[in-house]
Amino acid sequence: MVRARVTMNRSALRQLSATQIRALVLTAEAVKTDVMAAGVVPKQTGELERSGHVDDSRASKGLVKLVYDTPYARRLYWHPEFDFRQDKNREAQGEWLDPWIDGDRESFAPKTFRELYRRLNRGLIR
Repeated sequence: MVRARVTMNRSALRQLSATQIRALVLTAEAVKTDVMAAGVVPKQTGELERSGHVDDSRASKGLVKLVYDTPYARRLYWHPEFDFRQDKNREAQGEWLDPWIDGDRESFAPKTFRELYRRLNRGLIR
């Protein structure tokens, strides 16, 4: 018969849980920054781009949202057939978040989360 004794480091577990939430919010901010740098958001006056923000009100439940909050954001996002001007943002397009969802940038968020989570835990995770 094998006996084992397990001792849980509760403060370390609390730190891991808290840093999960913080890493999630920071990852969403990093995605927002990467989207802005890619210049894919349609831009005329810059209001749509400026309205982009991270809604972290449900981060404790594991949900954050990147929100573009203008009356016309939905119309522009769901109609990639529009002829977007590209003098201000060279890659302006509809469905501008798709590369980060299921395109060539889809690994950005998971990689960023892993890196931030490790960095925030300073040695608890190797």
